[in-house]
Amino acid sequence: MGQTLEEIAQQLHDTNKKVQLIYAFNGTGKTRLSRALKQLIDPKTENGEGPEDRPLKVLYYNAFTEDLFFWDNDLDGDTERKLKIHRNSFTDWILKDQGQDQNIIANFQHYTDDKLTPRFNDEYKVRDQDDKEKTIKAFSEVTFSLERGTDEDISNLKLSKGEESNFIWSIFYTLLEEVIAVLNVAEPEARGTNQFDQLEYVFIDDPVSSLDENHLIELAVNLAGLIKDAPTGLKFIVTTHSPLFYNVLHNELDLKKQGKKEGCYLLERLEDGSFNLNVKYGDANKSFSYHLHLKRVLEEAIAENTVERYHFTLLRNLYEKTAGFLGYARWSDLLDTVEGSKDAYVRAINTFTHSALSNEQVSEPSPAEKNTVKLLLENLVNNYAYWQQGEQNG
Repeated sequence: MGQTLEEIAQQLHDTNKKVQLIYAFNGTGKTRLSRALKQLIDPKTENGEGPEDRPLKVLYYNAFTEDLFFWDNDLDGDTERKLKIHRNSFTDWILKDQGQDQNIIANFQHYTDDKLTPRFNDEYKVRDQDDKEKTIKAFSEVTFSLERGTDEDISNLKLSKGEESNFIWSIFYTLLEEVIAVLNVAEPEARGTNQFDQLEYVFIDDPVSSLDENHLIELAVNLAGLIKDAPTGLKFIVTTHSPLFYNVLHNELDLKKQGKKEGCYLLERLEDGSFNLNVKYGDANKSFSYHLHLKRVLEEAIAENTVERYHFTLLRNLYEKTAGFLGYARWSDLLDTVEGSKDAYVRAINTFTHSALSNEQVSEPSPAEKNTVKLLLENLVNNYAYWQQGEQNG
């Protein structure tokens, strides 16, 4: 019998560590864990008191952060597409008070495309009680354009899901930079604001999973730098399903050193709906046999006929890891041992692992496509000695 997420949140809260790093597959409960921790640290009140009336104790980035942003797709004209912002104290502070919109734009363009340009509406006009028009400073929506400096410029773009996540992370990251800068001023009375004086935790759940490897590594290095620069009293909990992101943070934060290793975990959901938070040592490959874990997840999905789009991503990860270990130039070379059309198998995997397609356009796998996962997993396990060795060593 495992624990509840509330019990695990209490365990994390009671641990005196500046940073705790958690690996978990998508769907395990990372986002719900962040909510459980927030409720533990900063519970909702029943007296009508709003969050702006209480000292801020936890700052978190997760799926609910993205809910602060929503699209107005201009269904009538189909031209004025805008990303709307549910205004809150954090976006108001970083955009209005600190004027960090240009830094947000720079961060976003760095991780996407320097021609893809966000534009914040920084004011709007209203009429007061005397029917006089006045201008209100606000950052309530963003439009995006692709500016090539030619006649081919495109305005009012709708971002892909990956680009949207990048943009929202850029806002949070810029906010976090400013918060840490404020808290590093030793004397509270000398700080530009005191709204973060009682901040205890920053919970970050899978910042951006749509980045290529180089940018994902860079993001992890930059985040690790922020964590190291943060004052001692501020604690961080970072969860991810990316072994690469986990490994870079693990190394950059020196979590392999004696005395720090108990800050690394594997979060697992058990069959009865409870959870285990297992202490792990070493990086993702050493501490929890990542490739064997992937294999078990795929086998369970196949056995229960619950194969979904993301299982193709896990399958591709296994092929890439095996190809790298055996010295193959391309992961697709391992498909030479499968009966049938190699090109069709490559096409099936790429269709479901391409970020834009898998998020926006591709339907759930058909029965035949689900069977492809079974066929290609069996190909790896049955035809490559790497897997027999892995099972023995795991």
